[in-house]
Amino acid sequence: MITVELATRLRAAGLPWSPASGDRFVIADRDMDGDVFVVSELTIDVQDAPGGRLLRFNGTTEWALDSVEADAAVWLPHEGQLRDALGPAFRRLEPVGDGWPVVGWAVVAEIGGTERRHVDVDAERAYARAVLDLLGRPA
Repeated sequence: MITVELATRLRAAGLPWSPASGDRFVIADRDMDGDVFVVSELTIDVQDAPGGRLLRFNGTTEWALDSVEADAAVWLPHEGQLRDALGPAFRRLEPVGDGWPVVGWAVVAEIGGTERRHVDVDAERAYARAVLDLLGRPA
């Protein structure tokens, strides 16, 4: 899973999020950064309200938290969503290390006419760094 810090940087760089079932998120800066929530029709759903989108917590599964504005949530995109965000820029995913075990992953993407390699300890984080580069932010 990508870090909250990387996810926050992706949001600041302009990666759009339209909350959907299965999406992971945290509610940052409210002493809840360590609690990962998942959008699900059973417990957390998305509702359009006059003031913007809400993430609604159904029933008593999430204590007294009824809803939170989607803008207050930090989306933690998964590997497939990040690969989709790269679109045609994505070239390949490569293991890093000499054999087994793999010590990291590299995402190679063509950005600005040049293949660039983005390395991190897991594939999702490497994809996040490549997306940051594509959006014009330092990875």
